[in-house]
Amino acid sequence: MAYLDWSDDLDTGITVIDDQHKRIVAMINQLDAAQRCASKVQAGAVIDELIDYTVSHFAFEEAMIEEAGYIFTKAHKRVHALFIKRVEDYRERFNRGEDIADELKGMLGRWLFSHIRSDDSNYVEAVNENLRRLSADASEGGWLRRAGRRFFRGAA
Repeated sequence: MAYLDWSDDLDTGITVIDDQHKRIVAMINQLDAAQRCASKVQAGAVIDELIDYTVSHFAFEEAMIEEAGYIFTKAHKRVHALFIKRVEDYRERFNRGEDIADELKGMLGRWLFSHIRSDDSNYVEAVNENLRRLSADASEGGWLRRAGRRFFRGAA
């Protein structure tokens, strides 16, 4: 049984963002599995990947909302920056030998689901409107493809 389950009410309707959110949930579940196996090495690797991926997701999301002209982009970026500081503190504590897995999983799950349902849902209309405009540029160099390659190594 998974630690966190994705539910339809978390879908923003922006496929690329929803897929990234689902990947973060999967990583939180991987952290839970590593913890249950008592694998500190595996947990550390998941924590690093989770934080790195989340930073990339935030950068991608911020570029997307900025491109859309979302009025609260600056505030959204501040929320992300505070969250990154918080999870970096967890990583430092883990690296010092503290067992932070339970605390981190709980915080990540609560924060992510709350953030999606409130903060992220507020930009959906602006982003979808902009994506409709950008979808006309489906070329290899289209904005969405360029952004995916820029923020996620190996992305198409």
